[in-house]
Amino acid sequence: MARSPYVADYRSVETLSTDVLSFETVVAARADWVLAGWNSGFSEARGITPAKLDGVGIRSYQHTESCFNYGDRPVKVPPLEALYTDLRQIGQIFHVGDRAEALVADLQARAAALRANAPAGEPARVFIYDSGTDQPFTSGNQAAPDTIVSLARGRNIAGNLDARWTTIGWEPVVQAQPEVIAVVDYGDRPVADKIAFLKSFPPLADTPAVRENRFHVLDYGEAVSGPRNLDAAEKLAAYLRSIGR
Repeated sequence: MARSPYVADYRSVETLSTDVLSFETVVAARADWVLAGWNSGFSEARGITPAKLDGVGIRSYQHTESCFNYGDRPVKVPPLEALYTDLRQIGQIFHVGDRAEALVADLQARAAALRANAPAGEPARVFIYDSGTDQPFTSGNQAAPDTIVSLARGRNIAGNLDARWTTIGWEPVVQAQPEVIAVVDYGDRPVADKIAFLKSFPPLADTPAVRENRFHVLDYGEAVSGPRNLDAAEKLAAYLRSIGR
């Protein structure tokens, strides 16, 4: 959070809980409206869903990207388009549609510039590492990091998976021979510890990323659907250029 450009605004408002979102917390706060994603916020298992909130008169909005995980007929929207949809709709909800459109236009222009300036040749193979030791947790093609990597002129080695965040085996990671490992920085485990594990994990020892010490840190606030996705893509693009990819 300390690296976020929104940290001052974030700290200026009351924190209701340092734990995951719960139905009881929202009701106790007498919330009028809840914004969250599926699993990261709303959850059947935790008993907090848009339908349950509707039952007590609390309106809600679910991130478009996370609709892929929700219900029997998941909505499949490219992550960047899902972000634009959310910004426009939230802008309408708060009666600041013009500001939302200006923000979307800026993000679209930055995305177009990244695509226009992409170097020729094969994209760099990138492994997105969130967490996990027995099996790695990574991003499929329905979550923001896949788009971040693509805009940066890379190829997500799990981009063939029709999923958001998902668990895979180490074997396909090794077979893909990633040239760069993008490590998501969040939670209680320091990113340095994650990188140390990846460096010491024998199956990865002969991959180009580990041999050449090519680790790129992806802040959590940049890795989830939001305006900072473009910041992340620009930083990763700069990193790939710096290593000649």
